[in-house]
Amino acid sequence: MAQRLADYRVFWRQFRQAYNTTGAVLPSGRGLSKALSHYIRNGEPASEGGPTNPRRILEVGPGTGAVTKQIARDMRPSDELTLVERNEEFVKHLQSQLKGAEYSETRDRIHLVHSGVEELSEDQPFDLIVSGLPLNNFSVELVDLLLTKIRRLLAPGGVLSFFEYVAIRHAKAVVTSGTDRQRLRGIHQILNGLLKHNEIRRDLVLANVPPAWVHHVQLTDS
Repeated sequence: MAQRLADYRVFWRQFRQAYNTTGAVLPSGRGLSKALSHYIRNGEPASEGGPTNPRRILEVGPGTGAVTKQIARDMRPSDELTLVERNEEFVKHLQSQLKGAEYSETRDRIHLVHSGVEELSEDQPFDLIVSGLPLNNFSVELVDLLLTKIRRLLAPGGVLSFFEYVAIRHAKAVVTSGTDRQRLRGIHQILNGLLKHNEIRRDLVLANVPPAWVHHVQLTDS
């Protein structure tokens, strides 16, 4: 409980200081974390995968590590996890978290990178990517850039899992300016294009603040 309160404090402080890149007022709840980690826990999405084959996993924007904890629980003994986080305060918090007992069996297979995902090398693609990026807070151009980069980082047959809050674009469009509504329409078009032919599973997580959709996308043309 004390650790969860510490996570909340760090997250809330960064939300106030950097809303555009944090995008939420609380870390992801357990239900949302489990939904995002579904394909790490279940299934074999990569075309060459097998139950004993090592998988390369990437978490983009882990924040305070709420989803990271679930991913670590669901990882197989040979899996490798890379965390890429731009926010310096979150990086410091994650460095501290990874020293904890709950990471004792996975710590040596978790690599924390302090940078934006767009700076990652594409030499070794990932079988599974989990994204916590607040895409609806970004410009249309940045959303397009980030999703293009993620496509390049994902191995053929790999799965991208990401979330967005229920009806968030509609709610924002009601209360924002015309310029922002145009931005949200552009993001809607990009995400719809991604999901239309590639979504393989969608989870509704009501037990989250606020409720969220988790989209699982398999890109066979990566």
